[in-house]
Amino acid sequence: MRGVFFFAVVIVLLFVSPAFADFSGRVVGVTDGDTIKVLHNGRAEKIRLHGIDCPEKGQPFGSKAKQFTSELVFGKTVTVHVTDMDRYGRTVADVVLPDGRVLNRELVAAGAGVVVSAILSGCDSRTIGGRS
Repeated sequence: MRGVFFFAVVIVLLFVSPAFADFSGRVVGVTDGDTIKVLHNGRAEKIRLHGIDCPEKGQPFGSKAKQFTSELVFGKTVTVHVTDMDRYGRTVADVVLPDGRVLNRELVAAGAGVVVSAILSGCDSRTIGGRS
């Protein structure tokens, strides 16, 4: 029984570990300010930027956030530092531009995105959403 369990763990690690490995690829799409598509292993992989949030399409400044992201990355080769997978199956990552800057930070510095952890930092679960 232990042998079967050990074998199962090894198989899972073989298939899961590469999914969280960093990679480089060309940006082939920009969905919105905080979601891009990067070529990886022959296919366009959706990348959600780690730790930030940008306005979505249809929200105020959503098109400006998308345009800012497009200007920085579209058609360029970036390095993707994978941190997680989200509930929608997207890879969550920090994205490094060819010149070494981090896209996530650039969006926040330009006012096109906000740091998610800063929003919740120091909040008590009873006060989130304006309730105390």
